[in-house]
Amino acid sequence: MAVVMSFTSYNGFTAMKFIGIDNYTRLFQDTYFLQSLWNICLYVLMYVPSVVILSFLLAVLLNQKVRGIRAFRVLFYLPCLTSTVASSMVWKWLMNPQGGLLMLLSAVGLPTSAWLNESKTAMVSIVIICVWSTLASNIMIYLAALQNIPGSVYESASIDGVGRWRRIWKITLPLVAPTTFFVLTMALIGAFQVFDQIYVLTSGGPAHATTVPMYSIYTNAFQLGYACSQAMILFLMILVVTLVQQKFNKESLI
Repeated sequence: MAVVMSFTSYNGFTAMKFIGIDNYTRLFQDTYFLQSLWNICLYVLMYVPSVVILSFLLAVLLNQKVRGIRAFRVLFYLPCLTSTVASSMVWKWLMNPQGGLLMLLSAVGLPTSAWLNESKTAMVSIVIICVWSTLASNIMIYLAALQNIPGSVYESASIDGVGRWRRIWKITLPLVAPTTFFVLTMALIGAFQVFDQIYVLTSGGPAHATTVPMYSIYTNAFQLGYACSQAMILFLMILVVTLVQQKFNKESLI
């Protein structure tokens, strides 16, 4: 239905009117939508590597057999239990330039910024918040994969004199490669669909620095035909990225 509506002029109340590719022509003349495509590419490049690498490293740390490790696992998982909107409101207060908690950095001589109110730092701030809120679920996925690796593999490597970092590089990473592919795919799809944090924290600002396709689709919701054409472009972007990633994953496994 969305594909059909993308070729129409429709606002949800009047009859659909077929207009051919006019919506798609308009898309590539819409500077705000083009800006949103650029913004989402920047966001993906910052968010996806950060969440994949950090979740793997933290999972390795949380997989150690030390006293109290279960308590640490619970603490790391807590952000995943928090409503995205609620946690975003807390972060908005923390980053408030008029007395937010992070402004106290100046008291110890560290640089401060109007985190969400400046074009240079707004997107970086969104990335930090999104990584924090989604890290826990990926850590749990990696933990499950790590605990399925037989301990005998590490024991044999240890007897052969293989160091800890080399064991991670030569044993752990290859054995969790399918899990990494899954986490990477879900992170990519989730990154392209980011909306809640943008809506609550910046509303696409300042100066459209954090406007992304999902937010653009939302703001054009009552131009259903045009919004659907934007959704189709977003769908194609996700499809292409996922297929390319899948191809490279198969080649690496071969």
